[in-house]
Amino acid sequence: MSEKSPKLRAELDGIPTYKPGKPAAAGGAVAFKLSSNENPYPPLPGVLESAVAAAGNFNRYPDMACTGLVNELAERFGVPVEHVATGTGSVGVAQSLIQSTAGPGDEVMYAWRSFEAYPIITQISGATSVQVPLTDGDVHDLDAMAEAITDRTRLIFVCNPNNPTGTAVRRAELERFLDRVPSDVLVVLDEAYREFVRDTDIPDGIELYRSRPNVAVLRTFSKAYGLAGLRVGFAIAHEPVAAALRKTAVPFGVSQLAQDAAVASLRAEDELLGRVGTLVCERTRVYEGLVKQGWTVPDTQANFVWLRLGERTLDFAAACEKAGVVVRPFAGEGLRVTIGEPEANDLFLHTAEAFRKEL
Repeated sequence: MSEKSPKLRAELDGIPTYKPGKPAAAGGAVAFKLSSNENPYPPLPGVLESAVAAAGNFNRYPDMACTGLVNELAERFGVPVEHVATGTGSVGVAQSLIQSTAGPGDEVMYAWRSFEAYPIITQISGATSVQVPLTDGDVHDLDAMAEAITDRTRLIFVCNPNNPTGTAVRRAELERFLDRVPSDVLVVLDEAYREFVRDTDIPDGIELYRSRPNVAVLRTFSKAYGLAGLRVGFAIAHEPVAAALRKTAVPFGVSQLAQDAAVASLRAEDELLGRVGTLVCERTRVYEGLVKQGWTVPDTQANFVWLRLGERTLDFAAACEKAGVVVRPFAGEGLRVTIGEPEANDLFLHTAEAFRKEL
């Protein structure tokens, strides 16, 4: 009798693998990790203490409804509690959004290149990806995205600022795009890097959501708040969408450690803003340094910079690693570099200058 393997879903065939940022080598030459857009600072005051206290009860299940965190978020952003849903990082919430809206025969649209989890979570759901190329300036082409909407479109991601290019769309063009999207298509404004935005013409998605029932906003505690290892994110959306997210969320997915640390982080906003301000200053220094060296760098509103290097991408990544910093290459396209400690940024700038001279 011949043995057969269990039947698995055909949608999983050829699914792309998420590639995390390469870690710094322990005990080797690499000293700084600039590959994952992490916050280089330790937990905010009070956050570690909250997590340690919660750890004393991790023999118990966490609050599945994340009641304390949801209440804190609702108050912080001035929205109804019923409009808040949490998950395992913003990517976990994004996957729930697709599960709630799209399946086989449906389309999920996003710019490309953009966040590399989008094609993965779309294919897992059985839906079809519609990738709309960025403009020559590495910005969302919202006019082209609007033209690409069909009667099969169920969800559109707008990553603002965009990962990995750091570019952002402005208020007028985003509002014009939203006006063109049918009311039964969900638009998800993925704002994982919102805290780093300094251009006042880049809209706050939460303000746009208030008057648009088909707009949802994704945020995370992984970047500015420095809780990447605890996996907690959230969405703010109107009641039907938020309720669907609660239905599709993994039960008990957000640990009590993560919930309590997130609440403590929200209550340490002054310290948070100070740290973010320091990173933004470093971002400006790195950006201006690269421009002075002769690089073409898109204006970035995130905590990273993007260099389009084409076929030289992997060569530059190797040069950076040899110098002591790990960056995030996208083979054949470009390289994303997180803004880190000043020493790490200096190493990167020195490497970029040397590499530029060899071009």
